[in-house]
Amino acid sequence: MVPTLAADSRLRDCVQSLARQTRQDFEVLIVDNSGQGLARKNAAAPGARVIENPRNLGFGAAINQGVRASSSVYVATLNDDAVAQPRWLEVLVCALERRPDAGMCASQVRLYGEDRLDSAGMLIARDGSSKQRGHGCLPEDFPVAEEVLLPSGSAALYRRSMLEEVGGFDESFFLYCEDTDLGLRARWRGWKCLYAPGALVEHHYSHSAGRASPVKAYFVERNRLFVVAKNFPAGMAAAAPLVSMARYFWHVRFLLRGRGSAARFRAEGNAGPRMLWYVARAHCALLASLARLRRQRREIRARARITPAVFRHLVRSHGISARKVAEL
Repeated sequence: MVPTLAADSRLRDCVQSLARQTRQDFEVLIVDNSGQGLARKNAAAPGARVIENPRNLGFGAAINQGVRASSSVYVATLNDDAVAQPRWLEVLVCALERRPDAGMCASQVRLYGEDRLDSAGMLIARDGSSKQRGHGCLPEDFPVAEEVLLPSGSAALYRRSMLEEVGGFDESFFLYCEDTDLGLRARWRGWKCLYAPGALVEHHYSHSAGRASPVKAYFVERNRLFVVAKNFPAGMAAAAPLVSMARYFWHVRFLLRGRGSAARFRAEGNAGPRMLWYVARAHCALLASLARLRRQRREIRARARITPAVFRHLVRSHGISARKVAEL
């Protein structure tokens, strides 16, 4: 399942990498969110089935469309700016076939053309901010197949039965953090996530929205608030604002040092007050969505197979500090 917006030469490279997979019993489904039929016009999806949308419906909605249009036991998601190595799908499927209690599998995602990691699964901070595990590190630092919290949707394999059980991606997220929300909801239902280091992908990081663009700044902040409201137990949710304040403090510190996401945001021509505006907008969006989020929260807890104590342990075991979030 490959959602696309630009449908350019990188999508073509992505599709061609899937044609070279050692395992060939799968269908490539492109969901074109360009609103202009660019995947077909640019001949960027050779041999793939294409679903065209009249406008950009977002990542989660695109994946849900693809799931409804298919019937496979497993659903692989891959960003349109990622290139999968030949054994990628084979390794992911083998990992889930060995573990019926696992509903998700994370790939070893490397930064394109570099011997450094983009992600080896995902980590989460106590204010709902999620970051790539191992980002910028050497692949040798994460050599072991092991359990992780959840996968990055940029290159993941999901069990269809798990997706159907938890209701798929939350389409209201639109962009960013929808994989975090899905993974946490699956964790509440008792599903585990594996990391398969042999499932190798190279990824052009933040190709679509930019590494520190205004669009990314707003949706990342808004959606981490949605993650907290839906998934965090009451005590963790109450403490989250304090962790956010610590993260904002470190953003300022690293900004003054020319490091971290806040510094990249300013380097791309965005003034500091604009960041404050996006934070304020994100909190307004949270207030406007509270009724829906509370309903979703009640549904998640009503169907949970783990206790809040187990969930807290998962977050602690796969956590990242507010300082590290600001630094990356």
